[in-house]
Amino acid sequence: MMAEWPVLWSFRRCPYAMRARLALKSAAIKTELREITLKDKPAAFLAVSKAATVPALVTASGRIIDESRDIMFWALQQSGDPEGWLDCWYADKNAVTAFLDRLEGPFKDDLDKYKYAPRYTGYGSCDEDSFSVTHRARGSAFLDETEQRLCVTGFLSGPAAGLMDYAAFPFVRQFRIADPDWFDQQDWPCLHKWLQAFLHSPAFNAVMTKYQPWQAGQAPSWL
Repeated sequence: MMAEWPVLWSFRRCPYAMRARLALKSAAIKTELREITLKDKPAAFLAVSKAATVPALVTASGRIIDESRDIMFWALQQSGDPEGWLDCWYADKNAVTAFLDRLEGPFKDDLDKYKYAPRYTGYGSCDEDSFSVTHRARGSAFLDETEQRLCVTGFLSGPAAGLMDYAAFPFVRQFRIADPDWFDQQDWPCLHKWLQAFLHSPAFNAVMTKYQPWQAGQAPSWL
């Protein structure tokens, strides 16, 4: 039986879930939002997501899409991409793919090891600080390149914000959260301006509404 609307399983602070919500909002696709807590994942969610990770989208036809990048593409292509997020993709698919692969691969790995160093070194380890600083430096090298690109084009996607910007923004936000004072002191004027614009944008605020964790039988929450 087909559902009337897609259902998105989400966790508010997860950067992958953020960008999925941003894409669905841009696409103006009415979507039921089901917020979960990572410490108490409901059985209905686990039945959908084999990896038990968010985001996970169940389309109205019953198709399950459990990668945030795929959710973004699905939403934008399904809707005709009303805000032109995919213009950069159609202009140079290889370049966009290479950027997303670096963002979700090496940069995300360095972000995690910088922000959550104790998980990798052992809590209270004497190596914790040096480990964190090493991965902060590696992540910063990627942000140095991002800064250079932004100073030339204004946005990662080109002259206007698009797929690359909305895909990257939640992860850059996390990188800053790890140590805001340090981040704000770095010589990244274009990156700081870009990040702050997204942090204060109506689009971001619209997808960061707080919801109580989903429970079976409750009235739906809509994205």
